[in-house]
Amino acid sequence: MEGITLNWVLAAEEPEQLARFYGLLLGMDPARGLSPHHWRLVMPGGMTLEIYRPSRHRPFPDRGRALAPCLRRPASHDPLPSLLSWLERARELGAEVREEARLESFGAEAWLSDPEGNALLLLVPAQSAHDGR
Repeated sequence: MEGITLNWVLAAEEPEQLARFYGLLLGMDPARGLSPHHWRLVMPGGMTLEIYRPSRHRPFPDRGRALAPCLRRPASHDPLPSLLSWLERARELGAEVREEARLESFGAEAWLSDPEGNALLLLVPAQSAHDGR
């Protein structure tokens, strides 16, 4: 599908500090992401490492399971309907919902298990009126 990117999400207690670590290790500058608790490192070739502190509304992932692929659609003014249709398609293909879709300040997200039980995040960022995107 056009516009979807594959990124990696890494849960962190201190995302800014962890982003600095990876940035220094990889020789690149991290950039602030969708919130103050979200940082991004854009790799050569377009892949992105998204480092974030999980919402207080969900448990912190177990160590060793804090890294997962993130499929990200382009930003939307109304991200939840886009996410819900995508989530339904994932279910049809054999994914199981770990955490139902929810709307956050940065957009809409849902955590799934792929058909082999691996964690997967579907994300549709919110497009703000001043984005211009």
